[in-house]
Amino acid sequence: MSEFNGDSYIYVPLDHERIGQDSIYEQEGKVQFVVDAVYTMAHALHNMHKELCPGKVGLCSRMETINGTMLLNFIRTVKFTGIAGTPVMFNENGDAPGRYAIYQYQMKNNTSGYKIIGHWADMLHLNTKDMRWPGGTRQVPQSICSQPCRPGERKKTVKGVSCCWHCERCDGYQYQADTYSCKMCDFDLRPNKNHTACEVIPIVKLEWSSPWAVIPVLIAVLGIMATLFVVVTFIRYNDTPIVKASGRELSYVLLTGIFLCYATTFIMISAPDVGICSMRRIFLGLGMSISYAALLTKTNRIYRIFEQGKMSVSAPRFISPASQLVITFSLISVQLLGVCVWFGVDPSKAVINYEDQRTSNPDMARGVLKCDISDLSLICLLGYSMLLMVTCTVYAIKTRGVPETFNEAKPIGFTMYTTCIVWLAFIPIFFGTSQSTEKMYIQTTTLTISVSLSASVSLGMLYMPKVYVVLFHPEQNVPKRKRSLKAVVTAATMSNKFPTKGGIRPNGEAKSELCESLETQALATKQTYISYSNHAI
Repeated sequence: MSEFNGDSYIYVPLDHERIGQDSIYEQEGKVQFVVDAVYTMAHALHNMHKELCPGKVGLCSRMETINGTMLLNFIRTVKFTGIAGTPVMFNENGDAPGRYAIYQYQMKNNTSGYKIIGHWADMLHLNTKDMRWPGGTRQVPQSICSQPCRPGERKKTVKGVSCCWHCERCDGYQYQADTYSCKMCDFDLRPNKNHTACEVIPIVKLEWSSPWAVIPVLIAVLGIMATLFVVVTFIRYNDTPIVKASGRELSYVLLTGIFLCYATTFIMISAPDVGICSMRRIFLGLGMSISYAALLTKTNRIYRIFEQGKMSVSAPRFISPASQLVITFSLISVQLLGVCVWFGVDPSKAVINYEDQRTSNPDMARGVLKCDISDLSLICLLGYSMLLMVTCTVYAIKTRGVPETFNEAKPIGFTMYTTCIVWLAFIPIFFGTSQSTEKMYIQTTTLTISVSLSASVSLGMLYMPKVYVVLFHPEQNVPKRKRSLKAVVTAATMSNKFPTKGGIRPNGEAKSELCESLETQALATKQTYISYSNHAI
């Protein structure tokens, strides 16, 4: 009922009405806390009485004097539902749990006000259907402070604001180790697509189908076929004057070196393992050492013969075929000895190099399967062959004045000049690409082509003219008249002053006579005349 007090009506509850959630009576907001406090004390005393005075009505002697500490413990253990329908309880510190109503300021139909959209009681409870966002939409806008990071990004917290962060990409060879940090992958690993873990770097090697391998292999195959053709031709016409005049023993040694130079291409392109790496150490320099050792022995012999001819008609020492082979194999043995020492100090093995193709983009990173032959080791391996080549070139220059109708000095000279040009072009290409990601392909191709070109120059300039005469001009491959040693030496010496016409002796008669006369004099005690039946140079 309502009563008028002169200024306004006051609602007075009847005796049978209860003040609660369903009552139309609206009381002051703090009253519920007073009521809950009274109920809390009542529940605490009730629980204390049940424990201290079990089964007794009224106070017992143990509760005549209340222990405040004990009563506080009973108060903290109280748990019941208050008049507002919310639970009344206390935590270990004696504090009541926080309860909050969550309001949102909303505008609707040109009116505005706060509307309850949720509450907090130990956890958040939101009614998202009642929420409104700028523009009147119901879609939750993205947070500009704590936007979730994508995979492969770490959270970089804002200083002083623990709940806000910036997302930072794990770039390069880093991967996301946890929410807040990135770590580098191991040297043989790279990050996956989203940088959340590491994966094995793919291993590559020079494939037979690669353009970098096709061209060297084609050159090597053609070179081997040409070399075998020359060898077969020389064996077929082994006793003819042209073959004899070329020095059969050293010619076969030189052709063996040329064959090995071409065969080296297949060893260099094969997949590296212990066996292939060992063969690379042995045969990469051996083929050139055999070739240049034979050429050096030839040019040295020619030089000594004509230098001796200027002073006397006596033959110099060590010009017989057996002596020439001993000198040649002695020079070759130095190369083999060096390789043996290398094997003893550092056994060959195949390694995977992850630095040559470690690009800035991890997706392009590759591990290169290669032999453990460094650039310095390669220089040492080829250095002895280069020394033989330079020495042979020096002798070729010294004998450049000898007429070509008397010896092979000029063809050998042209061969060495061309070979030097080939290797002078090789050096800047090989070492100039040491920082390139295509280093393995460029250097292997350059090296194999340079070795094959060196062999091709020797084969083309020294043997193809002879094969041409033997096969297509057999009328020039006949023995000429015999001359004494003195006459041959005189002719060789005077030819420097009065050059002969190039077509007089197409098969090198004077050269053969000179060399054969010297060999014969070295074997006999008296002067004899020579023939083409048993000669060599």
